[in-house]
Amino acid sequence: MVPPFRAEHVGSLLRPPALLEQRRRFARGEIDQAALIAVEDRAISDAVALQERVGLRLATDGEFRRASYHGYFYGQLGDISFEAPQGAAGSRGAQPTAVIKTRVTWKGPIHGADFAFLSDRTKALPKITIPGPCALHFRGGDAAVTAHAYRDVDQFWDDIVAAFQKELRALAAAGCTYVQIDETAFAKFGDADVQAMLHARGDDPEALIDQYIAVTNRAIAGLPGLRVGMHLCRGNRGGQWHAEGSYESVAEKLFNRLDIGFFFLEYDSTRAGDFAPLRFVPRDKAIVLGLVSTKMPVLEDKIALKRRVDDASRYVAPDRLAVSPQCGFASVDTGNPISAEMQEAKLRLVVDLAQETWGTA
Repeated sequence: MVPPFRAEHVGSLLRPPALLEQRRRFARGEIDQAALIAVEDRAISDAVALQERVGLRLATDGEFRRASYHGYFYGQLGDISFEAPQGAAGSRGAQPTAVIKTRVTWKGPIHGADFAFLSDRTKALPKITIPGPCALHFRGGDAAVTAHAYRDVDQFWDDIVAAFQKELRALAAAGCTYVQIDETAFAKFGDADVQAMLHARGDDPEALIDQYIAVTNRAIAGLPGLRVGMHLCRGNRGGQWHAEGSYESVAEKLFNRLDIGFFFLEYDSTRAGDFAPLRFVPRDKAIVLGLVSTKMPVLEDKIALKRRVDDASRYVAPDRLAVSPQCGFASVDTGNPISAEMQEAKLRLVVDLAQETWGTA
């Protein structure tokens, strides 16, 4: 029961229509908090049953209590939000912009109750997912940090590190042993348009990568008994994406300098490039290949996926590889443009692929 498992999934699941309707009713004041929580509880129990049914050895709560994969977490740390322009599914969407109106402050456990609820309802290993510590800065740079709440960017980074340290230690104290950090920034550095955006706001991409690695290492330092993996992708909102490009420009630093034992890498389309950057992965780290798309309502061919695993094994030994979807099915609560039936089929495909490749999920 030590992650990563051969068959993984990134975390979020499609919200049931009934849950979305009750959330709308709550927003209109038609039901109270207790009624909404009861609906969430039932939906999460069903999500756990789905994960057990397809044969996964881990379980998440589907992120059903959140409107987005990062907004809820950062909203608990202050008056902090993300403005995300809308666009058509399948297209390149604009990067969300961070709005930071107060200092980042950890006030108490954010996901401790989520872990306890999940742990009580599954025999699988509970996994808690949280956004990365560099998400705010990446979505606006120093200008977003100093617009309202800070004069000193170094103080912002100290506050970020303190908040993540306290939350991760609280999770460990509650008995959590598996946390996934969703940090999309690193995968986007390979995109020429993203690099141009960073230069335009006064950032040197190479220096920023170094800074983000240093901040992340501080945020996860000294966590007893907690296995931490990192998920990277290029955007996943309603079938949209935010960036394209290989991992080549960040791979050597990312895999060797970041104190992360395993990485979930988006690899479901040509936008992610080839497997050659995996040559930089050291022998004590593992890679979860995100080969199955959560954006497209088409079930992948298992034989083709096996060939891709074989291709990746030219760079990373098979005993250090695993498979998963490339991202969550609903990074925001409205979800990606696929059906619940297709979601289950894709999760089952991941498990079948792992079983046939390694003899276990």
